[in-house]
Amino acid sequence: MAVQNFDVIVIGAGPGGYVAAIRASQLGQKVAIIERENLGGICLNWGCIPTKALLRSAEVFHLMHRAKEFGLAATGISYDLNAVVARSRGVAKQLSGGIGHLMKKHKVTVFMGEATLPAKGKVSVTSAKGVEELTAKSIILATGARARELPGLEADGDLVWTYRHALQPKRMPKKLLVIGSGAIGIEFASFFNTLGADTTVVEVMDRVLPVEDAEVSAFAKKAFVKQGMKILEKTTVKKLDRGNGKVTAHLEDAKGTTTMEFDTVISAVGIIGNIENLGLEALGVKIDRTHVVTDEFCRTGVEGLYAIGDIAGAPWLAHKASHEGVMVAELIAGGHPHPIKPGSIAGCTYCHPQVASVGMTEAKAKEAGFELKVGRFPFIGNGKAIALGEAEGFIKTIFDAKTGELLGAHMIGAEVTELIQGYVIGRALETTEEDLMNTVFPHPTLSEMMHESVLDAYGRALHI
Repeated sequence: MAVQNFDVIVIGAGPGGYVAAIRASQLGQKVAIIERENLGGICLNWGCIPTKALLRSAEVFHLMHRAKEFGLAATGISYDLNAVVARSRGVAKQLSGGIGHLMKKHKVTVFMGEATLPAKGKVSVTSAKGVEELTAKSIILATGARARELPGLEADGDLVWTYRHALQPKRMPKKLLVIGSGAIGIEFASFFNTLGADTTVVEVMDRVLPVEDAEVSAFAKKAFVKQGMKILEKTTVKKLDRGNGKVTAHLEDAKGTTTMEFDTVISAVGIIGNIENLGLEALGVKIDRTHVVTDEFCRTGVEGLYAIGDIAGAPWLAHKASHEGVMVAELIAGGHPHPIKPGSIAGCTYCHPQVASVGMTEAKAKEAGFELKVGRFPFIGNGKAIALGEAEGFIKTIFDAKTGELLGAHMIGAEVTELIQGYVIGRALETTEEDLMNTVFPHPTLSEMMHESVLDAYGRALHI
């Protein structure tokens, strides 16, 4: 079989991979992309997009129950779980099909199969067609990650689920245990709790959403408890005893070990990189805790081999992967792109209420030795929030008192995942408090709270 030659080969067609392929093609490269499962990867098919579709259904369901607040009447409110899931899968399918269209538009050759790297600059693809040999001067690893499974807590798809099972539930849980309160765990907890599941969340750290600012975590916990969730912090699930239609969880905290029964468990205890069976070790690629070690430009240390996205480590976010894909494609084409700044990448969690943040938490900024100016503004002080019936939440901004640099921004409340980008742009442009104060924010909008939070940091808030 003849060897096929390309300028760039991308392994993995998730957000980072397909974006890298598109940008490389735009820059005149002959590009191939290899995917073993679905175009669009985990994000489009089993992650970001289908979960947001599920959460949207839960949000509408929640709002229907609040109809009377808005002068409306809605009776006999119910849901069809199969239809909710079918909509979610349809959204994912539509977008995955769109990636196929983009590959054709940009003349990217698609190979559906398993990839291995037998030698530097060479890729073997095993598929239903057999084995195909490819070569390229530049190879981009974008194989992503999968759910971490702890010993004794492994998923079985029946009683114990990973995010994949939770996206296509065979039944509606009655009594649900969610292990882990990061973004994935808390989003599924929010979805199933809203639809009526008796939901308990266990977190080994001392607070839910542990990567967020402490004030946001505390506010979120109060909101979740008000919604009926049980939150167990500084608690570890030691083992799960599986029986006929039930799971007995052994929970350990500072007081000792107790047991609780559930009919469903969702394990959301992190991810591990998809590094197996690629041949990376033989090439001399350095691996650290299932992730490929790279420099700031995603170079692995092996000439012509790059790693982007989840396989290359935190933050494990689709938008980080996409930006790395563009950066690497431009680097390969001879450009001089700027390296990614992890501290300026926003994190978003689509629970209810939503959570979004960028930059340092207040605690991290203090640890780094900064003298701080901190501002806060509550949703209850914003006209648009009150009109929407979404008056719970706040926005917090953190500045370097000496220079006015925006060190971090943290939000919890309605649509904050859309608002955070304003501060992201501010950090990219090295905006100071003066720039933000002098910016005219439109009225009536939720974004006015961003302005007020900045003003509050300097004792100038107008509406509190």
